[in-house]
This record gives sequence, C-alpha cells and structure tokens, in this order.
Amino acid sequence: MKKLLVCVAALSIVACKKEAPKDYATLSGKVENKNSDSLFIYQGRDFKKTIRVNEDGTFSDTLKVKAGVYGVYDGKDQTNVFLKNDADITMNLNGENVRESVSFSGKGSESSVFLVEKFKFEEDLIDIEVLKNLNEKGLDTKMTSVKDEMFAFYDKNKAVDSTLIAQAKAQTEPMLKSLKAYVLGGINLKKQLPAGTPSPTFENYENYEGGTTSLSDLKGKYVYIDVWATWCGPCIGEIPALQKLEKEYEGKNIAFVSISTDNGRGYRAASKEESFELSKEGWRKMIAEKNMSGIQLFADNAFQSDFVTGYKINSIPRFILIGPEGNIVNPDAPRPSYSKINEYFSSFGI
Repeated sequence: MKKLLVCVAALSIVACKKEAPKDYATLSGKVENKNSDSLFIYQGRDFKKTIRVNEDGTFSDTLKVKAGVYGVYDGKDQTNVFLKNDADITMNLNGENVRESVSFSGKGSESSVFLVEKFKFEEDLIDIEVLKNLNEKGLDTKMTSVKDEMFAFYDKNKAVDSTLIAQAKAQTEPMLKSLKAYVLGGINLKKQLPAGTPSPTFENYENYEGGTTSLSDLKGKYVYIDVWATWCGPCIGEIPALQKLEKEYEGKNIAFVSISTDNGRGYRAASKEESFELSKEGWRKMIAEKNMSGIQLFADNAFQSDFVTGYKINSIPRFILIGPEGNIVNPDAPRPSYSKINEYFSSFGI
C-alpha cells in the first residue's frame, strides 16, 4: 500500500509539472513552386530574418519575436503570419499564388488562420465594381452594412489574439472611409463621361511593333485600354492578369491596348526631350523583358495628352472600355485581376 501511494504521488508531481513556454517561435513548412531559395520575414524596421528554403521546398527556423503580424516574402510575392514566442507553426504555400494558397497549422496558428480567412472574407464581401453601380444613398447604406458584417466576423473569432481583433476593428472605419471616397470617384466619373457618348480619342501614338496607331484604327471592335507607366507598381502588378486575358480572348471581337504615360520620371537628363527619349527606351525594355502582348502604345505628352485629360486620369492604372462604334462603355472599367472580369465582358457579348 505504501509503495502504491509513493507511485501515485510521483505521478502527480510529473502530471502537475508544466513545460516552461519557449522564448522563441518555430516556423516550418513547405513552399511548392518556390520563387526563391529563401523566405524573408520582416516587421517594419524592427525585425528582419531570412529563412533558407531547401531544394525540396521545405524550411524550418526559430525566431525570437514580439507578438504581432509579420510579412513573409517568397521572391516578390507576399503573405502574412502572426507570430509570438512559444508558437510552433507549420506554414505551407504555393509560389504561383502565395496569398491565395497559404495555410497554417500547429500551436499558436489560430491568429494566422484568421488573417487568411479575413482576407478571403473581405474580398468576397467587398465588390468594388458592384459598389460603383450604386448611387450615393445606396453606397451609404451598403457601407453601413459592410461595417456591421465585418465586426460580426471579427467577434466570432474567439480563439484569435485579442490585440489582432482590436487592430482589425480600429482599421475598419478608416479603410471604409477611403474605399467610399474611391468608389464615389468612380460614380462621379461615370456621370461626367456617361456610357454611349463619343470617346476621347488618341491619334498616331507610337506603336511598339512599329509605325503609329490611332483609336479610329480599331473601330468595329471593343477596345479595352490599360493606361499605365513603367514606374507604377500597381500597373506592373496587373500585367500577368492582362496577359492571361489577352490569351483567353484571342480572335474575339476585342482589342487590348496598353498606353504608356511615361514622361521622363526617374531619369536625369540634360533636357526634357532627352528624358522623354530615355522613358521610351525604358518602356521598350520592359515590354521585351515581360514579354508583354496586345497593342503597346506610347502616349504623346504623357499625362497632358488629350486622351488622358479627356478621361480625367490623375492616377494609374486606369482601365477603359470603348465600344465598336467608338463610344464610351465604361470610363473606369474593372481591372484584369477582377475576379468577375470574364462575366463583365460576357455581359457585352464579347
């Protein structure tokens, strides 16, 4: 009996002894179709670390961190992870679409899973192109509804770090205010440049393939125009989606036109004329490097050109859809990366 009591007491001591929390986080996993031989983990200026990715895509490392959201780069593609000491997180992703493919599991992964679900939830909840078709009163009503739905989504995630939920709520109001201003700009633009009215035109823009092209040369087809510049990050980000569209609609009644508004920005030269020519060289170089297709044109006078000012373009990228007769269909058309872009084109019989 005495021996039994000693054993029970010993087991009780073992059971009650808790493992001390680790003063570091462990991050491991696998990258399919990796873009780089390493992952770059960062949080502003305060934390930076590179994790080596093996030939088979696997990786593992420990990180001493302050609890918070950290950026993860695989080459140029980025996603986020929530790290805190004592976490042991497995992160798997595909380099072909990092943000869409990333998944998390393991100890302390709940907040990272929340970040993934939050991104997808907000992407599904907010359809900017639908919002642009509302009037101002309808937009106000929709914004209130969106805010309520976002807060309800945040509140149901009880296992998520409370500071992350508080941060998400604090960011909601400014984000929706900015979104509303952007959408109102699109609504007002459609009032100023209504569908069915003659489109502003461009004449004899330099064509990358040689010679010049005018809008009138494309009459009889829908014309989807991308107004961009080589120095514009968001513009460059749309190129893969635009290239995909161009392949999908090859042979159909639509022309894809990219108009560069490069105007010497970033080039030091003795004169405006010289910097303008350097811009053209940079334009040609990027088209070749990125194997850009469609009709590639260089705007005369950049942001002061009649076409750009006619469409009231003060920021890029801007996408425009013009009808076969040369009339405006949409002065602020959906971007190529818009998830419903094919449905949008189908609505016009394209």
